[in-house]
Amino acid sequence: MRDATARRYGEFCHADPVFYDRVDLDDLAVVAPLPAGWVERRSVDWRFLLPEGAALPDQGWKVHVSATRENLRRVLAAVHRYCAHHGTAFKHLRSETAHLVRNGKYADRSASGKLVAVYPRDDAHLAHVLARLGDELAGEAGPTVLSDLRHGAGPLHVRYGAFAPRWVEQGGRRVPAIQAPDGRLVPDERGTGFHPPEWVAVPDCLSADLAARERRTEFPYPVERALHFSNGGGVYLARRGGTRVVLKEARPHSGLDRDGTDAVTRLDREEAALRALSGVDGVPELLERFQVWEHHYLAVEHLPGRPFSQWVAAHHPLTREASPDDVADYTRRALAVLDRVADIAAAVHARGIVHGDLHPRNILVDDTGAVGLVDFEQAGDGTRPAGLGAPGFHALEDPDGHALAVLRLWAFLPLAPVLDLAPALLDRHLAAVGARFPLPAGYLSGIRRALAPPPEPAPFVPGDLATAVLASATPHRRDRLFPGDPAQFATAGLTLDHGAAGVLHALDLAGAGRHPEHERWLVDAVRRTPPTRPGLYDGAHGIAHVLHRFGHRDLADDLVDRAARATTDDPGLHSGLAGIGLNLLHLGHDPLPTATRLLDVLDRAGERAADGPAGLGHGWAGPALLFTRLFERTGDRAWLDFAATALDRDLARCTPGPGGSLQVRDGTRALPYLWTGSAGIALVVRELARHLPAFAAALPGLLAACRPEMVVHPGLFDGRAGLLAALAIAGGPVDRHVDALGWHAVPFAGGAAFPGTRLLRLSMDLATGTAGVLLAVACALDPTRPFLPFLTEPAPARPVLTDQR
Repeated sequence: MRDATARRYGEFCHADPVFYDRVDLDDLAVVAPLPAGWVERRSVDWRFLLPEGAALPDQGWKVHVSATRENLRRVLAAVHRYCAHHGTAFKHLRSETAHLVRNGKYADRSASGKLVAVYPRDDAHLAHVLARLGDELAGEAGPTVLSDLRHGAGPLHVRYGAFAPRWVEQGGRRVPAIQAPDGRLVPDERGTGFHPPEWVAVPDCLSADLAARERRTEFPYPVERALHFSNGGGVYLARRGGTRVVLKEARPHSGLDRDGTDAVTRLDREEAALRALSGVDGVPELLERFQVWEHHYLAVEHLPGRPFSQWVAAHHPLTREASPDDVADYTRRALAVLDRVADIAAAVHARGIVHGDLHPRNILVDDTGAVGLVDFEQAGDGTRPAGLGAPGFHALEDPDGHALAVLRLWAFLPLAPVLDLAPALLDRHLAAVGARFPLPAGYLSGIRRALAPPPEPAPFVPGDLATAVLASATPHRRDRLFPGDPAQFATAGLTLDHGAAGVLHALDLAGAGRHPEHERWLVDAVRRTPPTRPGLYDGAHGIAHVLHRFGHRDLADDLVDRAARATTDDPGLHSGLAGIGLNLLHLGHDPLPTATRLLDVLDRAGERAADGPAGLGHGWAGPALLFTRLFERTGDRAWLDFAATALDRDLARCTPGPGGSLQVRDGTRALPYLWTGSAGIALVVRELARHLPAFAAALPGLLAACRPEMVVHPGLFDGRAGLLAALAIAGGPVDRHVDALGWHAVPFAGGAAFPGTRLLRLSMDLATGTAGVLLAVACALDPTRPFLPFLTEPAPARPVLTDQR
């Protein structure tokens, strides 16, 4: 995901049990009614209120006000009274649900805590706001806003940042910006520490707060590294007296679960559980509890090993072409781990404790096979349903028994969240596991008895996908036409990757027809909210491509003209110059200025190219595709040299893997996918090899990486559908992937739909959801069918573009 909105998947699960959606409530508007002579604006989460005609600076010191669930209405009312009386612009969250979501355990840490933002006009006004609101809100509690400096002991926090929406590119994505003294726009850093820009003087009214920050208590444990972060706090590996320990941090009033329970309360539960479980083999010993500043900590014994989720990812035989002996060895080792988990759980239950959150990341496995069970923050006597739980493993009744049954399936087919969306797929999953692993007699029937699925749905039929996509349409909504990834809400539901343009494009190319009423929605939405980004998949060029194909050529040309005003140095196909240049070439516009700029980026990247992303979407395969097409249009072989240079950069990121495969190495992961791995590079290698045959040598290894059967996500860009499409286009075997799509196929509205990223909700979009799967299946049935733009175009018989570089 390239946008911050898209990373907050848990936040978009509150509004709908089937699709990712935003919370669209206004129950806090009654607390802060619109004053006479004021104007109002709304965004997804916020309600902006400011006096009519008020002039605010583009940036400055802003005041964030936090609150708890218990006092948020009281706090908001006090801020509203002050701002209305003094004519001070402010914004506030639109609903109590939005407040709960923003303060949830897995909410964005840098944005969490904020109920209200107040916009002082200058430093003197800032001092007035802090003094008056500080008095008004004395004694009120609120979580710390990690990006800010807390003022006094109350819920007021301050940071310097943007007031007006301005943007700049950073790492290939658009981020909020502020203006430096030399006029440049630079990123408005919103991390988890107070770091004002170096050119900004901190006002005198904050000097006491800065001094208090410096006087914080020295931390008693030297920290080696962070193991995990959530909005409730971190988990750290530390040392004391030469011994490794694990520190669990809890922030007051933060990391809320669905019931509003905060991280400190959950730390209380974990402390009580660990005290009761002292001496149980496989459970860490509690060492001490302490507090630094306002944060609470448990120091617990460090158990060796890595999470079971990582162990399975490293050893699972279906992620490669494994021999029967490899499969049997994995089965034996996995069963031993599962049996040990069951033994530890039984010992925990014998002490009267229910863990309440058994899932693969809370199980540790070391190289010797030793197993540990950690994270007891949901533990209790079993009478209180857990307010948090891992998708696919969570149950209100007999939570540990349910989770153990799911774990016994998950270890062999790690798709547990899919069963939350469609419990009836259990038999399909059990059959897949039984056909592939030598399991003991009665093993699978025991899982089935424990999970008691409803009758299995009808077999997956590829033709059902268009039915599901069309049934999901919401033409009455202005913010989206088809439900998809949360990223669509950052682009008004329009784009090729996550919006209406991509879905309509897929339906048409897959032979599911044109849909004039939905095309009208897209046209009206573009005119109402023109895209601000220029990219092919996340902006104006992709929408223009689809509109041009559908005959709306004047509007498409207008979008291209608008996009020309935006600047980018992103080289990629998804958001950057490669995609823009390819679309300009396709539409008959001059692509050479864009291509020349891309050459400058290619040259400047130099050795740093190895540090960036690789693959078709965001790496150098996209530029290589543009340069290849330019050669085909101009006949100038210099473009082939540029294509070879760009593609070599992505091939240099590929490392040999099992079965002769070549996969993109990204840290500890090897990636085979269309957008971020071998599959997309293979398609560009195939195109360039038509002109430079030496590149064909890489193709077998790249395609071998696309064949393994175990794929977590079904989608096109980073899942099974992309592997299927790449193999189909290259003439490789596809039956295994077509059949395995049934593992994810969820019955919907008389058809079949697929879950998006994280498998928490269904998605209909091109990048992550059902439209992308539909397009890939259509490609598998007919590899000559057009696929994604510019990937499978035949070379023209003669040059048709004059190169005037």
